[in-house]
Amino acid sequence: MAYYKYTIEKLKNLNKFITNILIVMILRSFLLCVLMESVCFSGLLAQPGFGNAQKLNDNWMFSLDRTDTVAASPAANAQWQKVGLPHDWSVRQKLDPQNASAMGFLPGGIGWYKRAVVIPQQNKKVYIYFEGVYNRSEVFINGQSVGKRPNGYISFMYDITPYIRFGKANEILVKVDHHRDADSRWYTGSGIYRDVWLVYAAPVHIAQWGVYAYPSMEQNTGLLNVETEVQNTTGQQQKLTIVNELVDQQHKIVASASNTLIVGSAASEKAATQLKLVNPKLWNLDNPALYTLRTKVLKEGKQIDANATTTGFRQFTFDPDKGFALNGKWMKVKGVCLHHDAGVLGAAMYKEVWRRRLLNLKEVGVNAVRTSHNPQGRVFYELCDELGLLVLNEAFDEWEFPKRKWLEGWNVGTPGFQGADDFFAEWGERDLADMVRRDRNHISVFAWSIGNEVDYPNDPYSHPILDGDGGFTQKAFGGYKKDAPDAMRLGVIAKKLAAVVRQYDRSRPVTAGLAGVAMSNETEYPGTLDIAGYNYTESRYVSDHKKYPQRVIYGSENRHDFGAWKAVTDNEHIFGQFLWTGIDYLGESGRWPSRGFYSGLLDFGGFIKPRGYFRQSLWSEKPMVYIGTYPVKGSNAPKDVLSQTEGKKEESLSMDAWSGWNYTDGQTIRVVCYTNAPKARLTINGKQIGDIKDYDNKTGIVYWDVPYQPGELKAEGIDETGKTIAVYNVKTSGAPYAIKVISDPGNNKDRVAQVAVQVVDKNGVPVTNADADITCTITGGGSLLGLEAGDNSDMGDYTDNKQKTFRGRLMSYIKKNGKAGTIKVTFNAPGLKGVMVTL
Repeated sequence: MAYYKYTIEKLKNLNKFITNILIVMILRSFLLCVLMESVCFSGLLAQPGFGNAQKLNDNWMFSLDRTDTVAASPAANAQWQKVGLPHDWSVRQKLDPQNASAMGFLPGGIGWYKRAVVIPQQNKKVYIYFEGVYNRSEVFINGQSVGKRPNGYISFMYDITPYIRFGKANEILVKVDHHRDADSRWYTGSGIYRDVWLVYAAPVHIAQWGVYAYPSMEQNTGLLNVETEVQNTTGQQQKLTIVNELVDQQHKIVASASNTLIVGSAASEKAATQLKLVNPKLWNLDNPALYTLRTKVLKEGKQIDANATTTGFRQFTFDPDKGFALNGKWMKVKGVCLHHDAGVLGAAMYKEVWRRRLLNLKEVGVNAVRTSHNPQGRVFYELCDELGLLVLNEAFDEWEFPKRKWLEGWNVGTPGFQGADDFFAEWGERDLADMVRRDRNHISVFAWSIGNEVDYPNDPYSHPILDGDGGFTQKAFGGYKKDAPDAMRLGVIAKKLAAVVRQYDRSRPVTAGLAGVAMSNETEYPGTLDIAGYNYTESRYVSDHKKYPQRVIYGSENRHDFGAWKAVTDNEHIFGQFLWTGIDYLGESGRWPSRGFYSGLLDFGGFIKPRGYFRQSLWSEKPMVYIGTYPVKGSNAPKDVLSQTEGKKEESLSMDAWSGWNYTDGQTIRVVCYTNAPKARLTINGKQIGDIKDYDNKTGIVYWDVPYQPGELKAEGIDETGKTIAVYNVKTSGAPYAIKVISDPGNNKDRVAQVAVQVVDKNGVPVTNADADITCTITGGGSLLGLEAGDNSDMGDYTDNKQKTFRGRLMSYIKKNGKAGTIKVTFNAPGLKGVMVTL
């Protein structure tokens, strides 16, 4: 009997075991289905938009050659090093005053990249897709050239199927020719600085960037207009079914449609449809609601290709008298211009880094960005879609002629004239078309700019009006020059470029940033645009509105002064402005020592600067207050404090006042307060100093002149009832004592951790005048991408693991290797207590 009980028990256990196995098998099958579904729709949001895209960023070899411009292969004795993408070789070189200031005193050269890849034998097309290579690239597969692309900002793809040895190792070789390293007015970077993808696709597949989806609204109904282009490489006619499904954020299909499409042999055809959704959630700046459009291509009921497109519903309105409305709500665009570098990281594009930067810009009240003066990487637009930022997407800084490039400092010395003029005629319209086709599905993009300051007076175009007073606010380089290119050419070229934009997207306006408005007004250029951007030309806002009553005008590039913003708020028809610039950027440097242009709301490390807080007081709807300090004229300030206000008139009201409270007893200090509260109060060690001040509508700055005494300086923003609605304080610091981590390193899924540290005293008070030499050491599965303190005048070595703090602060970028385990990051400095953080 015991035997039978034992056997029955074994059978029960066996039954449980088999049941568990079945459950596991079912789960694995389910997960496999989910995985396959994700494979079908993953990696397609902004790559070429079809097939199975696999990132190809690891295991590249790189060699730098500064001299050979004509070679079709690297030198036999080339020195190779292993690199990962994205990779910018220029920013990894040493700063040198012999290099061009336009490039931030960093060199270019000629770089070679190579990588081996095994392509399995299969009935698939194989493509390679580059998101960005600066510049003049040529790609070779197994020694054969498959194509060239001179523009360093445009994404491009090659069909490499004919060159592949299936089942064997294949060599991908990329030549990047940036020996003309003063070819831009700002730092460009050099190399394969964005992601690379290998794409496998069926012989019949969605065309590159072949899904086009744009929303429109009819009362409370959202209409998603969808166009799908399919490419057939089989040589035989194909009958296909195109299925489009709109999915909300809860993964529910809320609208769908299907079409039959006949595609001829070796041809491409388009299928159009419209998806309707009643009361859709609208994308806006505070709640950027997004949907996913899933597009499937079926042949005889079997899926052969698919695409996923992030989309949404919103409505833009532009009016010459009322400005701009989003979803029917009239508003002011509070924009910034942004170049594409990230300080010590150069042009290399990392989504985590730009997420933090854009969030900090939103924190100070920014609601729009202008991609100055070229398309950005795909992740930039993805972030703007997700975070709720409008994007003015810009294509060019030059057309058929190069502009001046400053070599010894901004507007200093004799300029150079390298540029893109040698390939604009051949590639310009194609580059613009590719930008529009790649980015047109991004819900955040609200305008297309075909050029920036191509009408800069006498750089190179000229016109007789330059002999008069046209109200120019930038250099005109003299009066009319009859031998210079005729400004009437501006209208001719603009018409061609505007037609390209409208061919691929009619849902958004065409614009440009005009530098010589008075000159351009004599041409057909402004009339070609749907909306006209004025660079630094607030003086013509009213007069041109009267003269051209149907013209929609906005500030496409503006200084940070209070008056420039008042010109927007005081004129209903001016819908906004774009500050120059949102973030400090490399290049366009002043005389050595200067890494770059330093007018940003954020510094190179993405930290908010004083002028960022000043802008927050003008743009943010959240109650805020900030205080900065500097000695008044004639005060005996310590040398380290005077250096912070160098070049300023101490008696003036500065928007660039750092927040520090270490001076000499009794010294007269000006405390400036930036706030959006109606009133402000100042206290020192709990005692009110001076009167409660009303907000100053003429300057936007409240201030007190006070005798210095150590302790706590505090400002309070007060509403009309006397209630405190915002507080900011700063304390006198002691001697530097320790290094403290002041940032959240980020999500474990982030491939780049951002760890910020601050020098503090024994009580944990930030020591903002500390310039400690910090060494960063990493153990475990990670590597240091760079250390950035944000100091524009520090021309030291940025290629090692040591860096001097600025304002006692430093940002580190650590790249994870993607393997399980921990990364330990240690920060040490002579005489200071170090700190370690575990990732």
